[in-house]
Amino acid sequence: MEIEKKYLNEKEVSEITGIALSTLRQSRFQRTGINYYKIGRSCKYRYDEVIAFMENRKIKTEST
Repeated sequence: MEIEKKYLNEKEVSEITGIALSTLRQSRFQRTGINYYKIGRSCKYRYDEVIAFMENRKIKTEST
C-alpha cells in the first residue's frame, strides 16, 4: 500500500491542477490562490488544501 504524500512542491501542484508554475508563483507573490508553506527557499502545498481549492471552484451545470 502506497502512502499518499502530505506535502507537494509547486511542480506537483501544477501537474495536479493544470495551473502554470508562473501563475502559482504570481499568486504567492500577491498572496492569493492556494495556501502554501514557506520552508527555507521552498514552498510546499498540503495535498488536501490543493484538492479543497479545486473543489471550491467547481461550477455546477444543469443536467439535460
